Amino acid sequence: MNTPIAVLLSRKSSGVFSVAVTASVADAVRVMNLHKVGSVVVMQSGRLAGIFTERDVLTRVVASGRAPEFTSMVNVMTRDPLTVTPQTSVEVVMRLFTDHRCRHLPVVDDEDGGLKGIISIGDVTRWMVDENRAEAEHLKQYIAGGF
Repeated sequence: MNTPIAVLLSRKSSGVFSVAVTASVADAVRVMNLHKVGSVVVMQSGRLAGIFTERDVLTRVVASGRAPEFTSMVNVMTRDPLTVTPQTSVEVVMRLFTDHRCRHLPVVDDEDGGLKGIISIGDVTRWMVDENRAEAEHLKQYIAGGF
């Protein structure tokens, strides 16, 4: 569980999907649907300004009766989102997901603050399943005398 998130990022596609702070909710939803992702990062002048998720669509747009075509990201995004660095451990990320009730965390460089990727609860779950499967196989081989 001390595995750094950088390991998980290296296993997934390098694409980070983003929209500008001036984009509409409808634009952001199109990007999320096109790429089959649950969030987009919101950028301003090449820097992370926020994150917009499926939950934000429900709670800040639909529940408030806002028109997606005319609502700007700047009005509904999560500003200054919680972030992690590539060196953050899987264990810490799991705790952050649980404690903050979130499903997506931007990964930023600890030196220059540049966006390195997004880690999702699904990424962590897949990694844990793979690790558990490998450990089970290792134990089966050990029991069967394969060592």
